[in-house]
Amino acid sequence: MASIAIQSARKAYGAVEVLHGVSIDIPDGEFIILVGPSGCGKSTLLRMIAGLESITGGDIAIGGQVVNDLPPKARDIAMVFQSYALYPHMTVAENMGFSLKLAKRPKSEIEGKAKVAADILGLQPLLSRRPAQLSGGQRQRVAMGRAIVRDPAVFLFDEPLSNLDAQLRVQMRAEIKALHQRLRTTTVYVTHDQVEAMTMADRIVVMHDGHVEQVGVPLDLFDRPTNLFVAGFIGSPSMNLIEGQVEVSDGVVTFGSGTLAVRLDPGRAGLAGRDVVLGFRPEHVTLEAAGGPGSFTAEVVVVEPTGSETLLNLKAGERTLLALFRERLDIAPGETATLAVDPARIHLFDRSSGIRIE
Repeated sequence: MASIAIQSARKAYGAVEVLHGVSIDIPDGEFIILVGPSGCGKSTLLRMIAGLESITGGDIAIGGQVVNDLPPKARDIAMVFQSYALYPHMTVAENMGFSLKLAKRPKSEIEGKAKVAADILGLQPLLSRRPAQLSGGQRQRVAMGRAIVRDPAVFLFDEPLSNLDAQLRVQMRAEIKALHQRLRTTTVYVTHDQVEAMTMADRIVVMHDGHVEQVGVPLDLFDRPTNLFVAGFIGSPSMNLIEGQVEVSDGVVTFGSGTLAVRLDPGRAGLAGRDVVLGFRPEHVTLEAAGGPGSFTAEVVVVEPTGSETLLNLKAGERTLLALFRERLDIAPGETATLAVDPARIHLFDRSSGIRIE
């Protein structure tokens, strides 16, 4: 196993720079996830770690050794791709042991390591099958097994679950996390799915337009997003974000935006007159029986029941909002709901910079 140190890493294709001085330290044994929208540079950074993309500037070190100029095979890494990339004419056992065969390792060692990987991944009954005889989830396990037999210092995963259906994605998330807890190999995992990131990572790196926006444990990013981008990206459904101004009247601190007014914590009085963006998560909205201090009304536009939850699409004045309730509601589109948000659950961001206001 090994730590990874990325210092001021840059990547440019001609005049187009796609990574702008990214720096991340990944301790030995950590499971870290790079997450962000398409085009943010996360897969490019992963391929730079693997040696599949050259480095325009900065350094990448694995286990204390700078690997900028080392070929992939000399970096002691194993990569699992979005496409399974299995050899169709080989059996599961042959696919998993192929890299060891190329390295001219003894047959007994190849068979032994393939068996160990099969035991870990539940592939024992499938060792004699070929890829065409496997399901998508089984093929992904074989791709993971091929990485395990190499016993690398670092595992790299490039959106490995994007080709699977929803049920298999949930199952494979748990299996990959359990695999890491068993092997404790340093793992860098790329995904655009922030739910994957929240449920699997020791730490998350949120990327946007070639920059690192925030690095932290999942719940820190959820509870204390550093800026508007992270606030809107982390969480499903996403945070409600509304532009307005902080107001103080008779000692009561409120946020106003057109016809929408929300009560704030008294400690926010020093922000009076400041233009801000207010954020609150849909699950932090409560239904009120009657209008009270800090409550507001909104028209129900769409009701989305899932059985265990109810998601409401709402319209408050000209603002569209989401509210998520962990219960079934007897409410219909067109009705008016009285809502409130706990001031302690409200986030404020500077309107011009987008930075969180503590």
